[in-house]
Amino acid sequence: MRLPALLLAAAAFAAPAALAQSPAAPPGGTPEVQAPAPELGSGRGGQPAGQPPETTEPQRPTGTPAAAPVPTGRPATPAPAAPAPPPFTDRGLPNAEELELQRRLQGGRIEGRITIPDPQAASLIQPAGRDWREFHNVTLAWIGGVAVLGMLAVLALFYATKGRMRVDGGLSGRTLLRFNALERANHWMVASSFIVLALTGLNLTFGRHLLLPIIGPEAFTAVSLWGKVAHNYLSFAFTLGIVVMLVLWVRDNIPGRVDWAWIRAGGGFLDGSHPAAGRFNAGQKLVFWITVLGGGLVAASGYVLLFPFAVTDVTGMQLAHIIHGALAVLMTGAMLAHIYIGSIGMEGAFDAMGSGRVDYAWARAHHSLWVDEELTRARESVGVAGDARAVGAG
Repeated sequence: MRLPALLLAAAAFAAPAALAQSPAAPPGGTPEVQAPAPELGSGRGGQPAGQPPETTEPQRPTGTPAAAPVPTGRPATPAPAAPAPPPFTDRGLPNAEELELQRRLQGGRIEGRITIPDPQAASLIQPAGRDWREFHNVTLAWIGGVAVLGMLAVLALFYATKGRMRVDGGLSGRTLLRFNALERANHWMVASSFIVLALTGLNLTFGRHLLLPIIGPEAFTAVSLWGKVAHNYLSFAFTLGIVVMLVLWVRDNIPGRVDWAWIRAGGGFLDGSHPAAGRFNAGQKLVFWITVLGGGLVAASGYVLLFPFAVTDVTGMQLAHIIHGALAVLMTGAMLAHIYIGSIGMEGAFDAMGSGRVDYAWARAHHSLWVDEELTRARESVGVAGDARAVGAG
């Protein structure tokens, strides 16, 4: 009985020594399963009472949150990505040329989307704008070149062949009052403002091709800027002068039978004759109506451009620009002829708007009917004054 008891005691003392000499678990690997000393008592750990633990891995204390699950060897399934927005493309849609053709057939324009309260900004392609650009860049240049340069060429040729038109027999030295101070002041206001308007307007059409290469970009920019300011503000003086001119001279510029005779005779410019005429001959009446009617249309169309979108839309403003430009260059050509006749082209003509008094011989040659009217009025005035003095003396 003593030998078995001694063997059991020796085994109990040898077990802890064997545990102390066992090799450690490999790093990063699974702990090696061993048979530790039995635990006594019930309720110890997760094992039944009296059973040894299955591993030497430290146990999680009671009440600690569970650790994140260790990923297995199979990769996790990725979450489906959000669908990408469709690319911005015009594939499958009609191109701009087709849209423009459709709009032109429908009489409209191509428009886009805007976020500002200006419906004009939505216009992307306006078919009428192409016609306006062709007029401004090509047609207007041809009209202006023919009207201005053609008139200058005709006047130069006329002066070279005919010279200055002289008064037959020379000037008499006696004068008649032709235009009073108000008429002359209004005439020069219209004339001076028109000259500035014509020069600044021609600069918009021909300045980039003629003036810019000569004076350079900086000077051309300054000239164009101040020219625009002068063009805008002097238009009011020009318009006011036209209205006053209409009130002062409309009665004397009504066409009549005598004007047809003057036109058939060519005004006497070719054969040196002097057809009868009233205060204004047919040529001067033509200049008057060109100034009043043409200048009125030029002023009205110019104000449409000066105050954009106040009266009409962009299509109406393009039409106003066409009227404004075409009439302006045609008027410039006509005024060149008027300036020539009133200055170097005819002897004694400048005095009418210079001092207001013209020589009697000049007036008799070019405005014989008007001279007769003035002499009749003067005789009547002298006669009435003489009768009054006679009555007062009696």
